Amino acid sequence: MCALLLSACGNLQNSSLSSGGGDTSKSTVQTTSSSDSSSYDVLLSGGKYKTSPISGLTAADNSNQFNSRSFESGLMSLSKKQFSTNSYVFQEGQVLSASTVTNWLARKSKKNSSGLNPASNGSTDENKRAPMYFQQMLEEDYLTKQDGKYKLAGMSIGIAMNKIDYYQKKQYGATYKTTISTEQQKEQGQRIAQEVVKRLRANKQVGNIPIVVGLYSVAPEDTLVGGTYFQYSVSKSGSLGNWSTLNYKNQMLPTVNGENAINSSDSDAFTNFKDNIQDYFPNLSGVTAQAHYDGNNLKSMDVTINTQFDGLAQITSFTQFVQQSASKYLPSGADLDINIQTVDAQQAVVTRTNGKFNSHVYNAD
Repeated sequence: MCALLLSACGNLQNSSLSSGGGDTSKSTVQTTSSSDSSSYDVLLSGGKYKTSPISGLTAADNSNQFNSRSFESGLMSLSKKQFSTNSYVFQEGQVLSASTVTNWLARKSKKNSSGLNPASNGSTDENKRAPMYFQQMLEEDYLTKQDGKYKLAGMSIGIAMNKIDYYQKKQYGATYKTTISTEQQKEQGQRIAQEVVKRLRANKQVGNIPIVVGLYSVAPEDTLVGGTYFQYSVSKSGSLGNWSTLNYKNQMLPTVNGENAINSSDSDAFTNFKDNIQDYFPNLSGVTAQAHYDGNNLKSMDVTINTQFDGLAQITSFTQFVQQSASKYLPSGADLDINIQTVDAQQAVVTRTNGKFNSHVYNAD
């Protein structure tokens, strides 16, 4: 995650940490120094990266593997609107516990009054049942250095809302689904967000720090891209402010099932890139991309190239050619993450961030 989201490889700096607004407990920590001003330095504890206790917790299974990365990277992008990368240090959420979030993700019931999904109404009909709206939660912490210690100074919360709720009428039985409308996602998401902020404000560690809340639409299992954030709001010190609407879109390239391209020029550019590298190495087994848009404006592209060769000379030559082809054919304004792999292993990566290319062949060392 550090490499993909934060680009935080660099020197380590020692300090001490105060883990909350009123907490004076100390432990030796370090921060990574990012070489990219658009990325956060990362707080380490005892030289180790601290993962969040709520990472990966979900209300129900969803086999779409692309959701997790989109959920995390999208929240960090929203955080940058509020928490400057020059002033704040990042740490995965440490305030919320796994047991707390597990209860919040569950249905409200006599045994679980803190559940944020609606109580069951007993129906198993797809149009009559009370669906599970709230699928997953993410916490990101942003700290500043005060009196030689890092203290929690900001927080971002991701609230993942189902577009489709998958369920079974009996254990191990067939899977059914309830479709949730965009308006239901917004209404339920805003309700849940308000309650989450209220509960966080009651936590002494949080107090009156700014809290960014993003509402995320979970992509269905049968799609080849991750979901997107569709609204966000900021709580400066009390309740949430006005909601801002986002127009993010994801699309698989080449397009599938007769889907129209969001931007035909980008689609044509990717086709030219794909054809060019396949002409050079015809034994490629697949070239696909996830294109990420803000409206019709391409922001970034994640490309996957599956190969059938593993010779070092071939991989090195091919990686160089991929970088040249990307520079020539792919849209110049978008960040790129190009992964070259076999079925068994990652072979090489080519990235372009803020117009600068970098590449690495993994077995070249």
